[in-house]
Amino acid sequence: MADIRPSGYSKHRKKQTYSRRLGTRATPLQTLMSERVGGMGALILVILVLPLLLSNNYQYDVAISMGINAIVVVGLNLLIGYAGQISLGHAGFYALGAYASAILTTRYGLHGALAMPLGAIGVGLMAYVIARPILRLSGHYLAMATLGVGIIINIAISREAWLTGGPDGMYVPAMQVAGVELYGGQIWYWIVAAFLILAVWLALNLIDSPIGRALRGLHGAEVAAETSGVDTTRYKVMVFVISAVMASVAGSLSAHFSEFVTPDKASFFHSILFVTMVVFGGMASTFGAVVGAAALTLLPQLLADFASYEHMILGLIMMVVMIFMPKGLVPSLGALARRRRRQEARS
Repeated sequence: MADIRPSGYSKHRKKQTYSRRLGTRATPLQTLMSERVGGMGALILVILVLPLLLSNNYQYDVAISMGINAIVVVGLNLLIGYAGQISLGHAGFYALGAYASAILTTRYGLHGALAMPLGAIGVGLMAYVIARPILRLSGHYLAMATLGVGIIINIAISREAWLTGGPDGMYVPAMQVAGVELYGGQIWYWIVAAFLILAVWLALNLIDSPIGRALRGLHGAEVAAETSGVDTTRYKVMVFVISAVMASVAGSLSAHFSEFVTPDKASFFHSILFVTMVVFGGMASTFGAVVGAAALTLLPQLLADFASYEHMILGLIMMVVMIFMPKGLVPSLGALARRRRRQEARS
C-alpha cells in the first residue's frame, strides 16, 4: 500500500519540531528573568540596598515589621493563593509563636534560639490537629471555622493571665548569642532578612515541586484532582501546617525583637490584615505576597500625617488597586510588562 502523507509532511521536520518543543532550553536572559532566579536576585538586592536609605531606628523598625509580616504572608499565600483554602485566623498562630517564645524564655529559662523552634513545632502539631476536621469544610464555612480558631486563641491568651500576663501582655528577654544580647534595629534587620529569604526560597521550591502542582490542581478543581488520584486532604493539611509554622516563626521573631507581646497579635483585625496583604500583592505570587506585606505595612506610616483621613485614603488606595488590578499588584504589573514586550516585538 502506498505511504500516503499530508502535503508538506517531513519526518525530519516532525522530529525537529518535537525535539524543539520538548527539548528547548531557556536562554540565559529567560533564566535571569524567571521568578526563582530573577525574583530572588531582586529581593536580595533590595535587602542589601535598603539599609543605605534607613537613617534612624524608627525606619529600621518599619523595615523589620515589613519583613516579619512578609514571612507570615508568604506562608499564608501558599494556603490561599495556591491551595485555595481561606484562613481568617492566622494571627492566632502568629501570636502563639510569639507567646511560646515569651513563656519558654521567661517562665522556663530556655534560650530564645531553642524556644523558637519548639514553639514552631508546638504550633505545627496544633495546626495539624485543627486542620483535619476544619479542612473538610469549604467556602464561607471554612472561613467561619478558621475565624473561630483565631478568636478562641485570642480569648485564651487574654484570659490565662497566670501564664500569658493577660491583656497587659508580658516581657520577653532579649535573645543572646555567645553572651551578647541581640539588640537594635540594625542587627534585627539582618536576622529578619535572612529568615525572609529562607521563607521565600522554601516557598518557591515547594511551588515547583510535585506538592506545588498538586496544590494548583486542588485549587483549580478539587473533585477533578481527587479523581486523578491526588490525596486532597493530605495536601490541604500539609500546606495549612506549613503556613501556620511560618506564622509561628514570624511571631517569635516579633516577640524577641520588640521584647514584649500582647494579645493584640491574635486579634481578628490582624488576621484580616494578613489576608488583605495576600490579595493586594497578588494571590499565587510569592513575590506578590512580599510586596503586599511591604506595601500595607509601609502605607499607614506614610499616611500618618493625614491624621483622621489616614484610613479613608488607605481604603481608597486599596480599592483603586483592586478595581484596576484585580489579580493583585505584582501579577497585574507583570502581565502589563509582558503585553508591552509583545507589542514591541511585533513593531
